[in-house]
Amino acid sequence: MGNIDDPEGLQPERLQQAFEDLRKGSAEAFHLLYERYNKKVYRFCLRMLGDEDAAKDTFQEIFIKVFEHRREFRGNNFQAWLFTIARHTCLNSIRTRKEHEEFDEVIHFSARRNESDVGLKDCIEKAIAVLPVQLREALLLREYEECSYQEIADILNIDLSLAKVRVFRAREIMRKLLTPLKEELYGA
Repeated sequence: MGNIDDPEGLQPERLQQAFEDLRKGSAEAFHLLYERYNKKVYRFCLRMLGDEDAAKDTFQEIFIKVFEHRREFRGNNFQAWLFTIARHTCLNSIRTRKEHEEFDEVIHFSARRNESDVGLKDCIEKAIAVLPVQLREALLLREYEECSYQEIADILNIDLSLAKVRVFRAREIMRKLLTPLKEELYGA
């Protein structure tokens, strides 16, 4: 069991108390929950938006909304509620961008590509960026934020079966996009 000073190791009772205290306007509870979830939310924003500046702005906006709408939180799945806010805020950011990138580009992996972890990570991030938004958000929630399919369904406000389908389709597209890299690195 983690202690109260360790946001990642919070005991379920302490976490539940923080949710309830947040609803009442507790700055301490907000800080505790911020410390627990800020890295996950920022990673989600960065991967959804693909731009560090946009991710930072959106990230700040999300936690402002969390505090402003704290009384609307019902239930005991704070993470699902938080990621629902994060998702909507990211989608709004994507919609309001002046420069819309085309997602129908084909990713080419050259034979001279850097094979370091940084190069590999860059290829994966580029592949994620070309996914349609609905598939990208489902994949990010499942693979990076380790959400259950039910949590994904709750966050995206879709049926459980559709959450599974979106993750499956995203994985299939990723597999197709990354096959040339896999063959380059590991052979056919």
